[in-house]
Formats: sequence, C-alpha cells, structure tokens
Amino acid sequence: MTDIAKRFEKNPILVPAAVRPSHTGLDVECLLNPGVFEYDNKIWLLMRVAERPQQKEGKISFPVMDNGKIRILEFDKSAPHLNCSDQRAITYKGHGYLTTLSHLRLAYSTDGNHFTVVDDNPIFGQGPLESYGIEDCRVAKIEGKYYLTYTAVSNYGYGVGLMSTSDWMNFNRYGMIISGPNKDCALFEERINGKYCCLHRPNMSIVGGNYIWLAESNDLRFWGGHKCVAATRDGMWDSERIGSGASPIKTNKGWLEIYHGADKNHRYCLGALLLDIDDPSKVIARSDEPIMEPIEDYEKNGFFGNVIFTNGHIIKGDTLIIYYGASDKVICKAELSINDILNSLKI
Repeated sequence: MTDIAKRFEKNPILVPAAVRPSHTGLDVECLLNPGVFEYDNKIWLLMRVAERPQQKEGKISFPVMDNGKIRILEFDKSAPHLNCSDQRAITYKGHGYLTTLSHLRLAYSTDGNHFTVVDDNPIFGQGPLESYGIEDCRVAKIEGKYYLTYTAVSNYGYGVGLMSTSDWMNFNRYGMIISGPNKDCALFEERINGKYCCLHRPNMSIVGGNYIWLAESNDLRFWGGHKCVAATRDGMWDSERIGSGASPIKTNKGWLEIYHGADKNHRYCLGALLLDIDDPSKVIARSDEPIMEPIEDYEKNGFFGNVIFTNGHIIKGDTLIIYYGASDKVICKAELSINDILNSLKI
C-alpha cells in the first residue's frame, strides 16, 4: 500500500442531502471536487453541485440551461438511437448530453471540518458555451484577487472558463479562455519570469493523449507558449488520463503539483509532479505509485466508483489539507505531509 494520506475520521464531510436544490423539481445527485480558499477568517469550498429531475419509470430526463433558464429534456428509454449506458452522459441521434447539470455553490467553515452550505446565490453557467453547466472550479489568489478557472460545458464541447472576484459577491466573467476540448486548468499563484502560468489538459483522441500541458499569459485571458509537461504511462496507475489538481505549491525543491491519474478501468488516484522552479515545463520528479488511492467504501462506491479527485487544498506549514470528491458523490477531507510527498518522489 502506497497511500500516505491521513483521512478525516468523520468523512464524508458533505453529502448531497446537505445541499438544497437550486430549483423546484430538481434533486441534488452529486457533490464533487471543490475549489478551496481562505477568506474572512474562514475556509471556503466552492463545490460542484450536480442536479437532475426526479426520474420517471421508462424515461430519462435531464436539465440544460437555455437563455438563463433551466429547461428539462426527456426521452423514452426505448427510443431508437438513444444510448444511456453511461450514467454520466447519453447520446441521442448523434448528439451528446449530460445526465446532470452542474453549478457552483459555496460552503464555509471556521474549523475546516464542519461546513455550512450557502444556499442562496448559486453560480450557474451563462451563455451558449456553458449551457450544460460549469464544473470542477479551481481557485487561485493572485495579486490580491481570486481567480476561478472551471470547465465550461455545452453541446459544442468543453473548454476552460475564467471568472474573478474580490468580495465573493460580485464576479467578473471573461468567458472561455482556452477552447476545447480542454479542462483541469490550474493557475500558478505568482508570475514566473514575468508571465502568468497555468497547467491545463487538452484531450487528444487520435494522436497524443490526455496529458498535462503548461501555458503562459500576459493578462490571464490570452494564453500561448504551450508545452507538454507530462504524459500518461503505459501499465501504470496513470495510464489512461492525467490532469492537474489545485494551484502548484512553491517549495524549496520546486513547484509541487498534486495531480490525478486514471487507468483503463477508470480508477482515479492522486500522485505528484515536481516541476523546475524557473521553468515549470521541466519535470524533476514524479510519483511512481499513487500517494492516495480509493480504499474506503465512500471512495469505492458512489455515482461513479473508485474515484479520488481533488482540485483544492489549504497549506498549514508542512501539512497539505486536501478537500476531494469521492466516487463522484460526496466531499471528503484528508491531510498529507508535504515533506513525505517530496520524499516519496526520491529526488
């Protein structure tokens, strides 16, 4: 066993029943992968809330955003050309749809363990490129302002969206900053050689694969200088796809990035990359084995089982406190030693 995480004994810390649906007629199906930040002397989670209508016998129904309002689509399960074998998505006559609509919801805590969900002011997608929802937000504090990178999903595909805020009441929306298919965008929280930098994950279907890339920008909105940082590894725990977690952590040995990897059985684990401090496109070291893997029942069984996925953490000295989604269903907490992670990389 390579898992070096210390899980919170009262996991999960948040479950779907703790969140009020955003609209009458919808159920909260899943809580997933929160962004994490500190504000007003509290720890905050910006969690992904996935909702769908109560299902009827012989039917499948799901919500989409349409001109700022939720519209429910419904199909007979026996309809020709309908494929609903994947509980996360369906296809009908060549068009793809998600079975849930995701938005972002805040929760806060004074102790990091017990959270109060803010049921008012949910953050929904806007415009045609976010009609299937917004997902998996990462929060970075850069030069005194909070920046939110998230996955924007629509019938056109998915790409990276950006918002910013200083007070968590008012948001500036910049739209899609990296076109799809792309996701898992994590911003570095300081400039490197005068440039803003981010990690992101384009999806390649014919040539290449689902790899972690680096990009740079002068203004956080327009990105270039793309370089591939890390690829999947055949026969290993991260053989099928990889993607960044939260913002890289600056250490005296380099930038430490906690990332997720999945194998061909869609089992998601966490590992680490150590990137050069001056040129983060260069990998100094990488986890041979996961530093955290789905071993608890709440990590192995859920909406989509055998998944540990994080895109948010808090740092307290040597302690890395991660908040993570388990089995695409609930939100949990764990702690790891930064030094233990670095030592596991055998630098």
